[in-house]
Amino acid sequence: MTYVVTDNCIRCKYMDCVEVCPVDCFYEGENMLVINPNECIDCGVCEPECPAEAILPDTENGLEKWLELNTKFSAEWPNITVKGDAPADADEMKGIENKLEKFFSPEPGSGS
Repeated sequence: MTYVVTDNCIRCKYMDCVEVCPVDCFYEGENMLVINPNECIDCGVCEPECPAEAILPDTENGLEKWLELNTKFSAEWPNITVKGDAPADADEMKGIENKLEKFFSPEPGSGS
């Protein structure tokens, strides 16, 4: 098992999870974070820290595409170990459906 970041993170990107991760397995895209499943130690401390409820265990049904997305982009995006500022409209973006199709950007973030 590993944890994955899902579309609830897109354009929310609160980054509270980054501060609690003991193995620094988060990677930053332009408008979301991902977890490197090969680095995640399955401790689960990040899951309750996410205000957008975007982090889930990959054992839940229907998360295969998120495991693939997290795997792919954690290899391309820079590592992030320090919490940055959430987007100004993060609270407004919480709960919007189909954010992957509408808002996802494959561009990397700045990392830390």
